[in-house]
Amino acid sequence: MSWRKSAVSGWRAWQQARDEWKADNARMKAHRRKHGRPAEELGPPPTGFALLPWLLMGLGAASNLVQGKTPHPWVGGLGLFLFNSLYVYVVFRAFHKVTRHATSTRVAVGVMTLLTCGLAGTYGGAWLALFPLLGLAVGAISRGPYLGKVGLALTVLAGTVAGLREGWDAVSVSYGTFLSTMVTAAILSLSETVRELRDAREELARRAVEQERLRFSRDLHDLLGHTLSVIVVKSEAARRLAPRSMDAALEQVSDIEAVGRQALTEIREAVTGYREGSLATELDRARSALTAAGISPVVRQSGRPLSAQTEALLGWVVREAVTNTVRYSGATTCTITVDSTPERARLRVSDNGSGPADAATPGIGGTGLKGLTERLATAGGSLKAGPGLRGGFTVTAELPVGERESQPDVALPA
Repeated sequence: MSWRKSAVSGWRAWQQARDEWKADNARMKAHRRKHGRPAEELGPPPTGFALLPWLLMGLGAASNLVQGKTPHPWVGGLGLFLFNSLYVYVVFRAFHKVTRHATSTRVAVGVMTLLTCGLAGTYGGAWLALFPLLGLAVGAISRGPYLGKVGLALTVLAGTVAGLREGWDAVSVSYGTFLSTMVTAAILSLSETVRELRDAREELARRAVEQERLRFSRDLHDLLGHTLSVIVVKSEAARRLAPRSMDAALEQVSDIEAVGRQALTEIREAVTGYREGSLATELDRARSALTAAGISPVVRQSGRPLSAQTEALLGWVVREAVTNTVRYSGATTCTITVDSTPERARLRVSDNGSGPADAATPGIGGTGLKGLTERLATAGGSLKAGPGLRGGFTVTAELPVGERESQPDVALPA
């Protein structure tokens, strides 16, 4: 039968086009690897033009019209023209989610189904090739768990109509309809999935870059802000002490050198992302910076030992809070209190000064405190900063204590 020859020739043309596409894709990947471009680029997305060649399957019906083998040729010609027009309309709308699920697209498929049943049931023969074409259109717009039911229903419909006209030849029509529906849907679904996964991977990579940039900017701000403040304070102290005691001034200069060397080490660690803070070290540095600025430090610690991660976060808070105290407060006393319970760890830094200029109301102050708020929020904690009840400025940080920290230590044998 002519429709069988058309189907076979269309299938061979599709296989040839698929092989050529694979070869072109392999050449493009090799070219991109050679020139340093990413090999995962998939090129432009498919469009309705990829499904237009399958209209050649309807040449058998058109040939019958031209040769006068079809009764009422004007009716058949009008029906074939309408079917082809609806096919083009559907396949071009099948590659966009919004238009694919639109009501107009589903109505067009319904009209195509009625036309196919009417034309194939009336004329038979080569007109039965319209069922595989209908399967292509249905497969192009079908996705999700209902695809199998839709494909099976269309196959049964094609087999029933073809069976009434051609008898046992209906098996070939049913098989072609089922194959065209499921293969088209599978290929297009796989193509969309691959592109969505690629887009998701690019989005994750972009977010990872943004997070790393944000981490580095926070670390750099906290490191340089505190270090430069300490260097400035100790330089002023050395200048004041130099006329009275050269030894005391040289001691401050030695501290400046030590602070500078430590800052270089911390910046290298921040760049590589391996910096681990120590609360005890930050408290020692806070005492030194406050003393050099003429502020009396008071440090109180109580409670259970903390994990390295909790100490690192609280160390950042101590560093930023003490830096703000030295820079802006004009205080004479700064109190740092660290206490922990089996559930929470709490740090409180308060002074008797005026506080930063942007802290007139309770809340979070400048860039450093905002960055610390985001750091602690990521770990499930919180940060509050603002004027204290008795004047001055207070920074309070709280962090949850993990299960390993809350559990008692395991007794070791002697």
